[in-house]
Amino acid sequence: MKRQWMFLITVMGFFFMLMAYSCTKEIKPTMKPAEEAVKPVPPAEKKIGEEMIAAKKPGEVRETEIEEAMQQKPVEEVSPLNDIYFAFDDYDLSAAAQTILQKNASLIKNNPRAKVQIEGHCDERGTNEYNIALGERRANSAKKYLIKLEVNESQLSTISYGEEKPLDPGHNEEAWAKNRRDHFTILK
Repeated sequence: MKRQWMFLITVMGFFFMLMAYSCTKEIKPTMKPAEEAVKPVPPAEKKIGEEMIAAKKPGEVRETEIEEAMQQKPVEEVSPLNDIYFAFDDYDLSAAAQTILQKNASLIKNNPRAKVQIEGHCDERGTNEYNIALGERRANSAKKYLIKLEVNESQLSTISYGEEKPLDPGHNEEAWAKNRRDHFTILK
């Protein structure tokens, strides 16, 4: 019986020593304290390359930022060609659309190696199938007019996105008017 008590005391002693050792060990936090996690925004300057530029005011756009953005965007996103817009449930070209297409035709003809994709878009009203067909009619209407203006047909292609790529995601007449359009994307 004395041996059992000695064994129990030894085990308990070992256990307490282990506990004492683990309590003295420094525990490093895995997360940063709240004051380190939320650092204040640096003063109104930031370093870009070798020069310091003062932070811009809200809404201000610097000319160098525009140039940099244009260099980073794919060619098709920086298009000098203007969109044309349509009336509700219509694919006929208005006088304003014809004027814009005349300017677009001039730019395309002056760049004979350019390939232009005409994208037909619709607002969200109507079924997907109907809007795809309407977008196709709108794109083809613009293409026919450009060919009539002596743009080489091999430079033009069409695609319909229907209501799938709205310019304005709103659900009102103002948004719908922006979405009823043909967009001209320069492919090369």
